[in-house]
Amino acid sequence: AGGADNLGVATLEEGIELRKAGLKCQILILGNLINWDELYSCLHWDLIPTISGIREAIICNNIAELEQKKFAIHLKVDTGMTRLGCNLEEIPETVSKIDCLKNISFDGIYSHLALADTDPAENKSGSNFTQTQLKRFNSVLNQLGDRKKSFCCHLANSAGTLSDRRLHFDMVRVGLSLYGYSPINNFKSDLKLKPALNVKARITYIRDVPQGTGVGY
Repeated sequence: AGGADNLGVATLEEGIELRKAGLKCQILILGNLINWDELYSCLHWDLIPTISGIREAIICNNIAELEQKKFAIHLKVDTGMTRLGCNLEEIPETVSKIDCLKNISFDGIYSHLALADTDPAENKSGSNFTQTQLKRFNSVLNQLGDRKKSFCCHLANSAGTLSDRRLHFDMVRVGLSLYGYSPINNFKSDLKLKPALNVKARITYIRDVPQGTGVGY
């Protein structure tokens, strides 16, 4: 209703829940799906998995071939978050290999910003690292030449969306701000965001302990 063309969720279960609720738009799974059963469910529910390498792409291709369908995927690139994503130097070869898989629809390429939500006044290195990630992502796209024109390219989270238009590319992934919260403390503009939820917890136990006592969670 707010104008989003696509949706992104963290887990397979969340994507299935949206399908069961009747949503027909494209839904990207941002978490890592690595086994046959998960990826088979992804195709069954018409969800788009995030791929970090050729192994998962081959599994998707085999599943799609078995079902006589095309399997849409997005490839994640690690530009510095060091979580999910294909290594930068492996991108050209990985893309070339995926292009040889006949039952794969290679629809998107993306990365995730690690420090875009830091206040530049408090942490200049965080702001600099965001620019480093942008430079790395652009370098990947430049290596792919005209091939990148067929991808949906995306990089910006809420902080990236609000702070720098150069991070927008073809699509932005607004997460925290969707719920009415600013991702950046002391942001330069009044975003007029209204929180849509609160998280509360009841304290169930309090105790006094000597200074230096280790406390586990």
